[in-house]
Amino acid sequence: MNKLMQNVLTGAALTGALLATQANAADAVIRHKIPNSSFPIALAVEVPATATVVNLSGSVPVTIDAKAPADSLAAYGDTEAQTVSVFKTIDKTLQSLGLNMGDVVKMQVFLVGDPTKGGKMDFAGFMKGYGQFFGTEAQPKLPARSVMQVAGLVNPAWLVEIEVTAVRP
Repeated sequence: MNKLMQNVLTGAALTGALLATQANAADAVIRHKIPNSSFPIALAVEVPATATVVNLSGSVPVTIDAKAPADSLAAYGDTEAQTVSVFKTIDKTLQSLGLNMGDVVKMQVFLVGDPTKGGKMDFAGFMKGYGQFFGTEAQPKLPARSVMQVAGLVNPAWLVEIEVTAVRP
């Protein structure tokens, strides 16, 4: 066998080994369920040392009504609409990086009190949006997650900002 052929075969073998290792890393992520609960988050998520951790910056909603004032709820919608908007942005970002929502292992959610709800965060509205992306038949993988009410975000009309951490197998 000539030297060129040996190098080609060696390269192919190394590529195959790397792909197998990456696949095993994806399978090695362990998502612990909350005991005796159907709540759609993980109690904990274990990430193997062989995986690459990808931290996304916070994502905020996009305008749904360009004619509305930029600092109004009408421009961005209620908590559910903003949550869906943010998750669509996160999904696009993940896809641009070769990842998907199933690769998300950790999430931090910042909700502003909704003025139409007496200044209280609309957790139910958030969950309606969240439930379209996590814990579904098509995407059953659940992240570890925190949700907190904050005093405000950069734009006074934003009710939702979400940061996620994903794992690249």
